[in-house]
Amino acid sequence: MGSYARPEVLVETDWVAARTDDPEVRIVEVDYDPSANYEIGHVPGAVLFDWRKDINDPLRRDILSREALTELLQRSGISPASIVVLYGDFNNWFAAFVFWVLAYYGVRNLRIMNGGRKKWIAEDRPLTKEVPRPKATKFHAREPDAKLRVFLDDVRAALPEVKAGKVGLVDVRGPKEYSGEITAPPEYPTEHAQRGGHIPGAKNIPWAQAVRDDGTFKSREELEALYQAQGVRPSLPVITYCRIGERSSHTWFVLRYLLGYPDVRNYDGSWTEWGNLVRTPIERPTAPS
Repeated sequence: MGSYARPEVLVETDWVAARTDDPEVRIVEVDYDPSANYEIGHVPGAVLFDWRKDINDPLRRDILSREALTELLQRSGISPASIVVLYGDFNNWFAAFVFWVLAYYGVRNLRIMNGGRKKWIAEDRPLTKEVPRPKATKFHAREPDAKLRVFLDDVRAALPEVKAGKVGLVDVRGPKEYSGEITAPPEYPTEHAQRGGHIPGAKNIPWAQAVRDDGTFKSREELEALYQAQGVRPSLPVITYCRIGERSSHTWFVLRYLLGYPDVRNYDGSWTEWGNLVRTPIERPTAPS
């Protein structure tokens, strides 16, 4: 089988286990709920990124600023020379989101631990409650890379191109979210949008179809077949979205790094933005009368 387009960005649990004390490697656990994960035990040497507190702006519906990221990287002991290994809960959804955020702000040498926290625990590898206290660095995040992100107006403007088959728009949520049968995913049953459905022209390719039961990514051949069967080809610009941008970051990572698609952007506003705005068009199979 062929290797991934960027195989260096994906590391296995044994690779991480051999480098927990390596000063050139900074391991980061990314959690939606640290009290149910990091705080009860984590990979030795891993620092914590609390997705809600550390990666999101405290006031606006936005990711953290460049200045806030710079402070987070510095206090986490991450330098420009560090190899940053990300892993987390929810099958690496939030780790992939942080990978996207770091890439957006120009951080390099990024890795994702294949299978995430789930696989590490399933293999009965060591966990610790010890919280590392790394020495602060002088790392500075860069200006955002506009080629990695789209906003509401960008998606609206792209709809004619989506309809014409000139832009691939991928809704990575589950089929019931896509159809509008439910307005919140099973993992967050109380976090509803005003309306159910999907952005017009979007193809539904759930993020979970890209991974095996243990949370590791499928082979390159399997992934290529999955997306190209739906007309999502590397020759097209591609936009991914979900509900809040974390699952779509997972698919963004697959398309951009594992398959080498040259133009893939994440719409992190996703359905919480699109599905709640007045006069924003949606599609669903059968709208209520």
